[in-house]
Amino acid sequence: MPRKAPLVFALFLVLGAIGVALYAAAIAPTPEAAAPSAVGPRSESEPAAAAGSTAPASPSPAAGPSIDVALKQLDLIKPTRARLAEDFTLPSHAGGDFTLSAQRGKVVLVNFWATWCPPCLEEMPAMERLWRRHKDAGFVLVAISLDGDPKKVPPFVSSHKFSFPVALDPKMTVAEKYGVRALPSSFVIDRTGTMTGVALGPRAWDDTAAHGLVQAMLR
Repeated sequence: MPRKAPLVFALFLVLGAIGVALYAAAIAPTPEAAAPSAVGPRSESEPAAAAGSTAPASPSPAAGPSIDVALKQLDLIKPTRARLAEDFTLPSHAGGDFTLSAQRGKVVLVNFWATWCPPCLEEMPAMERLWRRHKDAGFVLVAISLDGDPKKVPPFVSSHKFSFPVALDPKMTVAEKYGVRALPSSFVIDRTGTMTGVALGPRAWDDTAAHGLVQAMLR
């Protein structure tokens, strides 16, 4: 009988150890619960990402400034109300006529200038570059000379190698219609024939804003 006491005590220790192990296993967290989440909480309305999916590509940058932004960058005056530009027909320095309404569906820059106007000559090379870049896309530029003697215009244009259309308004008939009071003055007209912007004085017509304006109006 006394020999059985150690065996009973040993059996009691074994059973106790098994009980402790079972209790520890019952309260231990699962690996999934124990591991911290790698992402933040997701709302119920947010769909779960599909396996193997990639993040959506970021949107491509805008092609250029909007019309309003480009007008502001060029310091052009935007008409307070929409109105059609006054139509006109004027003789060209190279022969034939230029009619504004015949350009409907295109973007038109109407520029008033004179051979005796230094600020006009200052901006005309930039106008030439603007014209050459966009003329095949639907852009028209016409420079209206207000010289009292139209004979001065052809040699002036030829010597500076300007290729854009040049019209003659020696009596300032069209200039009066457009309210021109200083040179140079320029008027930007959209595809529908609506006046879009007015420039008083020379502008850098070949800078980013000018090209952006033409491209935005051609879209």
